[in-house]
Amino acid sequence: MGGVVLSGEGRLIFAGRALRSFSFGWLSIILALFLHERGFSAAEVGAVFTATMVEDALLTMLLATMAARVGPARLMAATAPLIALGGVLLATAESRALLLAGAVLGTLSPNGQEAGPFAAMEQSLLPQTVKSGSAVRAFGWYNVFAFLPAALGAAAAGAVLGAAGRAGFAPLQAQRAMLLAYAGVGVGLTLLYARLAARLRSPGPRKASPPTLGSLGLGPSRRAVLQLAGLQGLDSLAGGFIIQSLLAYWFHLRFDAGPEALGALFFGTSLLSALSFLVATRVAERIGLLNTMVFTHLPSNVLLLAVPFMPTFTGAAAVLLARHLLSQMDVPTRQAFTMALVSPEERPAAAGLTASVRALAQSCAPVVAGATMAVAATPVPFLLAGGLKIVYDLSLYFRFRSVTLPHPPGEAKVGP
Repeated sequence: MGGVVLSGEGRLIFAGRALRSFSFGWLSIILALFLHERGFSAAEVGAVFTATMVEDALLTMLLATMAARVGPARLMAATAPLIALGGVLLATAESRALLLAGAVLGTLSPNGQEAGPFAAMEQSLLPQTVKSGSAVRAFGWYNVFAFLPAALGAAAAGAVLGAAGRAGFAPLQAQRAMLLAYAGVGVGLTLLYARLAARLRSPGPRKASPPTLGSLGLGPSRRAVLQLAGLQGLDSLAGGFIIQSLLAYWFHLRFDAGPEALGALFFGTSLLSALSFLVATRVAERIGLLNTMVFTHLPSNVLLLAVPFMPTFTGAAAVLLARHLLSQMDVPTRQAFTMALVSPEERPAAAGLTASVRALAQSCAPVVAGATMAVAATPVPFLLAGGLKIVYDLSLYFRFRSVTLPHPPGEAKVGP
């Protein structure tokens, strides 16, 4: 796997990541459409997405402070049943109250990627599972095992909805069945993470969290992590205006794109993003993590600004695909940068804090984006997203360009 050898625990982490990502990609195509079928307006769909992302972020922040004491894998095993709960409630509930409970309490992904505390917990464990090779490349492959399954999930969802329509099934009937399948993934993940927790459990008594760690689970790296989390929050706020479910809705409103076309488009964006992860790790080994994060992200945001001004679905889709050649190259490098910035004891808290801040910031945007889309398929969400992301790129570079990482990730050059 690209010169990286993982332990058995590492392979379980990758398997969980792939299964979870397939289900999130599957869900992202149908979630906004399902809520629309159940009578939710565009603004209400955005509000529901905001509520579920806020719940996921607060849960991640809480669990991150406990991870050093309880163990990340045990927390994942305890959280995975929420995926099953959300799928079952959405598929079977008749009242709006239960639908909202399923969307908010269940671990759902409106954007086709991460939801809940899983990624943060996995990232804190991943460096210790690398038996040989570069940790940066391990993070690259870790993200490939997210985006490719998510792409397959999105494509499969579009194909299933299209086939169900041709077979005479009502959209709502097909969507309910697909939500039950999503719930089944939650059961499988619970079993997988329980096995991972058992393999990682120490034979002796569990050690307490080091006394130098504060209430957030952070020690000497607290200030740098908080600053990094704040900047990543800005980036995520921008991304919240263009999460995958809302992009699918925008393309539907603007160009009357159907589920099969949307499934194919988001399969393409995820495929290109997955390929870019592997390129990013090689680039980082040459020019450094920070340079890779910034100098690939900036041009992708210029492309993002151009998407809503394309006159046809084909043109807008082509620009969006071009953006995804670059836009996700900062993901594995950002994860490796964060883990290299802190001590091993601080990793769960650092990963959880940055992830939860990103999710909280992102949760502010869908309600605004949904409201603008209710009026018309305007370019406003794209302009806000692209502009804020450019501010993030420049701020990140000038804040951290002189920082020497205390725990460099394997073979990668860490400085600018």
